[in-house]
Amino acid sequence: MHQIEPYYNWLKFYNVSKDPNSPYDGKEYNFDLYSENIYGYYIDPHWDFMGSETLYIKILFVDYEQAYIVIEFIGEWNDAINNDIMHFKRNIVDHFNAYDINKYILIGENVLNFHGSDDSYYEEWFEDMEDGWICAINFRDFVLDEMQQYNIDSYLNSGGELDVVNWRTLKPQVLCSRINEVISRRIDLV
Repeated sequence: MHQIEPYYNWLKFYNVSKDPNSPYDGKEYNFDLYSENIYGYYIDPHWDFMGSETLYIKILFVDYEQAYIVIEFIGEWNDAINNDIMHFKRNIVDHFNAYDINKYILIGENVLNFHGSDDSYYEEWFEDMEDGWICAINFRDFVLDEMQQYNIDSYLNSGGELDVVNWRTLKPQVLCSRINEVISRRIDLV
């Protein structure tokens, strides 16, 4: 797992450690020492701790004017034991909601497992969005299936055109715009 790095080619557009509005503002990354781990497996120092021992994140991009945030995940999303959604909601989502961020793009290629509990934090998060949305892209099918068993899919948009396989080839603003277009079409159909 130590070889799985968060996507870093967008650093020229946004750097979480240099954003004064970020909870990671001023964080210094030590690339000589691997200290964070998931189940005893060390992970790349680029990943950020958000309160969970099994799920780490990297905030790849924030656009405060357009109200977008793109977050990449690694690990096991475990609501049943570690209440990961509570940590994520309280430590990250609530923080950025205070800056009027209401469009969340969650990248889940490196989410290796999901263990659900109830959907109350997802429901709270969804209700906080007002004119926004939450989108899960490139999550593994079995992870999305497990989320569906716990009704999480009622709060997250996923699948179809939202699985942007080539998202790394896009500039962050282009990715956000494409996701917004797809979700807008879905909303118009309802």
